[in-house]
Amino acid sequence: MNQIDTFYAYNPSTNELLEDEFLNTTKEELNKVVAEAVRAFDNYRKKDKNQIADFLDQIAQEILNLGDALLERCHLETALPLVRLQGERSRTIGQLKLFADFVREGSWIDAKIDTAQPDRTPMPRSDIRQMLVPMGPVAVFGASNFPLAFSVAGGDTASALAAGCPVIFKGHPAHPGTSAMVTSAIEKAIEKCSMPKGTFALVQGNTNELGANLVQHPAIKAVGYTGSFGGGKALFDLANARPEPIPVFAEMGSTNPVFILPEILKEKGDAIAIGMAVSIAQGVGQFCTNPGLAFVVKAEANSVFYDTLVQKINETPAGTMLTAGISKNYNKNVAHTLGLDHVSLLAKGQLSNLVNTAEANVFKASMQTYIENDTLAEENFGPSQVLVEANTKAEILEVARNLKGHLTATIHGTAADFENYKELFSILELKVGRIVINGFPTGVEVCHAMVHGGPYPSTTSSQTTSVGTLAMRRFVRPVCYQDYPSSLLPQALKDENPYSIWRLVDGIFTK
Repeated sequence: MNQIDTFYAYNPSTNELLEDEFLNTTKEELNKVVAEAVRAFDNYRKKDKNQIADFLDQIAQEILNLGDALLERCHLETALPLVRLQGERSRTIGQLKLFADFVREGSWIDAKIDTAQPDRTPMPRSDIRQMLVPMGPVAVFGASNFPLAFSVAGGDTASALAAGCPVIFKGHPAHPGTSAMVTSAIEKAIEKCSMPKGTFALVQGNTNELGANLVQHPAIKAVGYTGSFGGGKALFDLANARPEPIPVFAEMGSTNPVFILPEILKEKGDAIAIGMAVSIAQGVGQFCTNPGLAFVVKAEANSVFYDTLVQKINETPAGTMLTAGISKNYNKNVAHTLGLDHVSLLAKGQLSNLVNTAEANVFKASMQTYIENDTLAEENFGPSQVLVEANTKAEILEVARNLKGHLTATIHGTAADFENYKELFSILELKVGRIVINGFPTGVEVCHAMVHGGPYPSTTSSQTTSVGTLAMRRFVRPVCYQDYPSSLLPQALKDENPYSIWRLVDGIFTK
């Protein structure tokens, strides 16, 4: 075979080539896969809610059945510790089961019924009913930093399947073996649950061309993506340039600003510094919720906070990054920041001579320097943070007003701080998808209320989330049924409510 037809995974701890060879999916093969998904959609979208829920549960079980072999392969391809991967597998299984339970309950379809009023004057009202229906085959792109939870059977796939949409998954080229193993689990679940062939398919490749062809295919109806801003924006632009534009739900990272208010800085500066250092370095900083930016009022930033933060960062061991490319970009951006005028290196983690490693870095800059250097506000994917010193409360509020969109914002404060800075909360509601109080943004709970999203450029669609059950709304659309005979109505809209779900009937929620 030609070299371009195949690719390999690398062990980021050693830069060694892993022996398994993987094929780049050709355009012709992609067309066959999408055609199969289109055929599957006509069947899959009509499946009973309990059938889909059982299917999601079976995927979870089949992933568990892969055993430690899955974790060992994933460790080889990502250098992530086995303990971390055990937790990520549990999260992946847990979110599949969460969606299964949500589908089984059924009220998520948001059924609305306005009954006929034939005697209404001056004009009678028709019988009008509405519910959410699946959009069609969905393209999903795997993330580098979560090879299980944001990958083949991750949240995007789970939410699309839960909504009744077949998925064509573009595997991340850094962990193709892991992707293939999880795909085998989904295929077993498809067979055991008698789901149509084409309900799920994996396409693999290490070129941008495959992803572009997938997004541009006319049968694809939506896209889920987690990754860099450049990659997400490119897919968004391709999708909007199609003859039939489609939505791209791209989560593209952010610097997740942290605001440490004056009174709590005096009272708990050491504890905040300890938590900050842990959050910066967690997972070698390779989380989209890494706190890459922090603001303090200079006069209140006492030595205890600084001394503790410096000590903890200096003690932080270097870690292996997910890929050689990520490591190279991180260190390039660190060097750029070090070269900026009036930016100082406050603390640096322990050095390492191993390949593809990253040391933690905390930089310090004045508010004026921050304003004059746009790159200080940009994400450097890895264990780094820029600590910005403001002179006044007014500067803190002004910098908040000028933030771009982020996934999260964090506020540390006392009750007195919150009263004094109450404007900050209203400002940040317009800037982020999740506001954290007296905590740190790393760690995203998979639950109904979670929002893992935010205004552009953190995502391309601030109305939804990529974590939690609201994620299903990305892959459905409302359909209205007017004056339908009962025999033709979907089960969820029939008068007798055979699913026993919550519905809005003539303006009142009822079962």
